[in-house]
Amino acid sequence: MAFWDSLRRDKPHFDSGSSASNSIELTKRHPMVSLTKQGATTGNLRVNLSWRMRSSDFGGSSRQRGSLLRHPSRMFQPDVVQAHTQGVVNVDLDLGCLYELEDGTKGVVQPLGNFLGGLNEAPYVQLSGDDRFGSPSGETLYVNLDHRDEIKRLLVFVYIYDQTPAFDRTHAVVTLYPSNGPRIEIQLDERHPQARSCAVLAIEKVKGDMVVRREVKFVYGFQAELDRLYGWGLQWGRGYKTKI
Repeated sequence: MAFWDSLRRDKPHFDSGSSASNSIELTKRHPMVSLTKQGATTGNLRVNLSWRMRSSDFGGSSRQRGSLLRHPSRMFQPDVVQAHTQGVVNVDLDLGCLYELEDGTKGVVQPLGNFLGGLNEAPYVQLSGDDRFGSPSGETLYVNLDHRDEIKRLLVFVYIYDQTPAFDRTHAVVTLYPSNGPRIEIQLDERHPQARSCAVLAIEKVKGDMVVRREVKFVYGFQAELDRLYGWGLQWGRGYKTKI
């Protein structure tokens, strides 16, 4: 049993991670990890979103086995490779972050509206850009933890921009890369086929520690619904991206 598993149930659950993979996966059972305890409260915290289509969408192994039983000659035919293109994926996942600073300033960092933030000035959160095709590098947020005393709370979220809801067809992963210690992974693997947005994680201070807490709460609206759920109190309007 891991050390943290032996703590009293009324205290926050922190996952001790995997030495083999040098990663921590936050789950419902172990939803929190302390950046303070692993000495990762300085430098830039990198938060990456990546996704790919679930293999079942391209024909699973069970379907292939059934096909071979009915048509044995197909085992000698080459496999058809389906490209990872916008036509196949037909979904545009975006990474964003609601922030609240200690001085009461609130706002959002997201591709929509070109609210890309700032790393060395408030809000100390910056988005790398907008990936519309699910490329391997995905989208990345940077959080400047050298200014952690000025940050009250952050809520990292993912939403589907103006297309058919497809969280149930994508395998999305949000990975945090702290300045020290193992990376932190959160899988968006719950099936919510009609959801358009998901609150993925919160970063805030708990009894003096800066912690990452898994949220993974799917909603059927967009940023305004996440705002209401977490009490940010911002004003929202409909936005659109320029066509490529």
